[in-house]
Amino acid sequence: MRVLLTNHFPLEGSGSGIYTQNVARELTQKDHDALVITPAHEEQLNFPFGVRSILFTPDGPVEDIEGAGERLPFNFPCFTTHPLSTTTYGDLSSDHRGAYVEAFCSATAKAVLEWKPDVIHAQHLWVTGYAAHATGVPYVATAHGTDLMGMRKYNTWRATALESAEHAIAIIAISKQVAEDTMRLYDVTPERIRLIMNGFDEAIFRVFPIDRRETLADFGIHGEFEYIVCFVGKLTEFKGVDVLLDAAAIYEKELGDVLTLIVGDGELRDSLEKQARELGLKGIQFLGHQTQLDVARIFNLADISAVPSRVEPFGLVAVEAMACGTPVVATNEGGLPDFVHAGVGFLVDVADSGGLAEAITSELRSEAKKNKGSFAAKYALEGFSWSRQVDKMIAVYDEAVRKQ
Repeated sequence: MRVLLTNHFPLEGSGSGIYTQNVARELTQKDHDALVITPAHEEQLNFPFGVRSILFTPDGPVEDIEGAGERLPFNFPCFTTHPLSTTTYGDLSSDHRGAYVEAFCSATAKAVLEWKPDVIHAQHLWVTGYAAHATGVPYVATAHGTDLMGMRKYNTWRATALESAEHAIAIIAISKQVAEDTMRLYDVTPERIRLIMNGFDEAIFRVFPIDRRETLADFGIHGEFEYIVCFVGKLTEFKGVDVLLDAAAIYEKELGDVLTLIVGDGELRDSLEKQARELGLKGIQFLGHQTQLDVARIFNLADISAVPSRVEPFGLVAVEAMACGTPVVATNEGGLPDFVHAGVGFLVDVADSGGLAEAITSELRSEAKKNKGSFAAKYALEGFSWSRQVDKMIAVYDEAVRKQ
């Protein structure tokens, strides 16, 4: 089968980008053909599948960018934020909105003409599905959750988003909460929803031996620490990092020798670093955006992974942490309660810094990694490997082709 995957974000730096990358890679390993269309600042190379990049202009003076005339004259927009762009869909002028939609329609139509896919898998109920519908090729779409945020927030895009959902033969939802919200916001019947949770790359996220001192030194951190807590994700409001910092002010007093690693970037980094200083936190380190391999190293050296999200459509970082044998303290919101339970971590209320601090302290003192880590890794592998999830997607693709 030939599957064209389209996404609004590059293949790295966002959850749906990693999702697209892993689905395409798994399809090729299962002897299917995959081609990906995504925006980027440069051509995306060295993937084991074809990639066609729609080039956008990164932040900064246009005249300093090589090949600026071949790019859209603005950065690619986001629902929230991305390490390579803080432009949102609400920031685009009407002319730029038109150019954006046309770029996706043109790239998708060209790929259909030249590559002749059997099915299109559009990421998000947004412009990609709209562009897929125009080609006449059967398509399915994944609702990732951030698109639902966009549906609520950006009125000028609603008609396009609704059309994207209306004509999809099936809609994959990554969690029960996303499924419920999709049916309500897009007026989709339950019969069209397919619940397929996110998977993780088991070749990267796995338990492996690690020297804490040497690994921390690789990130510019020196010394030894009794406890290590990590957060991985965008530094944006809905990820709740500010709540984690407030919690750190409590558990640092309780535990003393504890290091908290903040991995990721976003528009709130400066304000979060200021908050950490004002709280007098001694064990906070902001590491910025890291590669998937380095994230796996961080998960392996950490005792606890914190996922303090105010909104979390699924929570792939929680699965990736568990796959590395690291228990998770997460909020009981969105997709997280679908798979986080006492056997692999702990759930707390949203925006409850005291409850978060208490749960992290309890998990650390009870040696949760030692007692829950092996089960967490097995649980992640058996339930959320990409191989299993993509098999389910292939069945949805077959269904779409049959129904066309």
